[in-house]
Amino acid sequence: MVKLRLRREGKKKYPIYKVVAADIRSPRNGRFIEAVGQYNPNTNPATVNLKENRIEHWLRKGALPTDTVRSILRRSGFWLRWTLARQGKDETVVKSVMERWQMQQTDKLKREADRKARRSERKKKEPKKEAAPAATAAAPPAPEAPASAAS
Repeated sequence: MVKLRLRREGKKKYPIYKVVAADIRSPRNGRFIEAVGQYNPNTNPATVNLKENRIEHWLRKGALPTDTVRSILRRSGFWLRWTLARQGKDETVVKSVMERWQMQQTDKLKREADRKARRSERKKKEPKKEAAPAATAAAPPAPEAPASAAS
């Protein structure tokens, strides 16, 4: 059985992953059949380079992607296109759905950028809180004197 999975490469504390088609019995960084892409999580946003025709080839042969690879394929839009093709949708339908998905992704990125800008503005506007003096904050309340019983 073949899986599409990540193979770790790169320097220490700076991983770069290859997306590979590998036998499920081989170890993570061991033997693989074919490299079908690359994923670099160190850039902002993460860089993904995929050989979509080879990924499609392996999926048609029954290869299963791992959860992480599936999420990478979803973010790139390939998984949506693959799902629509498997359902037998017409090319014009696939194209219109992909255009709508692309517009949603650009809107999403714009909203996230706006949200970050508002947060940074809010942080600049807020006055810095000064710490209360330690002597008054740490002093316990004075104990009450007991009432005398002789009246």
